[in-house]
Amino acid sequence: MNSGDKSLFLEAMSDVRPLKQSDTRHWLKPQKVSTQQKPDLTQLDNFLTTDFLEIVSLDVPLEFKREGVQQGVLAKLRQGKYPQQGSLNLLRQPVEQCRKMLFSYIQQARTEGLRNVLIIHGKGREDKSHPNIIRSFLARWLVEFDDVQAFCCALPHHGGSGACYVALRKSADAKQETWEQHAKRSR
Repeated sequence: MNSGDKSLFLEAMSDVRPLKQSDTRHWLKPQKVSTQQKPDLTQLDNFLTTDFLEIVSLDVPLEFKREGVQQGVLAKLRQGKYPQQGSLNLLRQPVEQCRKMLFSYIQQARTEGLRNVLIIHGKGREDKSHPNIIRSFLARWLVEFDDVQAFCCALPHHGGSGACYVALRKSADAKQETWEQHAKRSR
């Protein structure tokens, strides 16, 4: 710092007085909170149940529609008309690992605003085969998520009875965007 800069600084600071020593408060600049800050998904409790399992027979297709969801949504989901925005592969994984993977995947999908995902669980030849055990747990677990609106078996090119399409609830931002698009059309 040259002498001209120093004299300007001292002049600008001439009326500044030090804080009293008895003042123990610390003044910190508040941290800027991002509205897009992602939650720490590792801190969430995995609520998916692992108790007694009723095995879903192989001849019963996986299908669920939450109350209030239109039948047309499930029909389009069955026909694969919604683009898949992500997928999760649970093939050859132990049950507990599948439980953890599914829980974190659905949480992550929600934070990213995904609406339609594919979950691959595999095909078994017998009701008590490992893929069908995973499939049966999956049928129970998906219903336990409030954000899962519907699910059904995938089309053959996406895995058929060894995979399922899952429709997730629309985020508040997506609802607002849809409302704005429809509001523009009605003008």
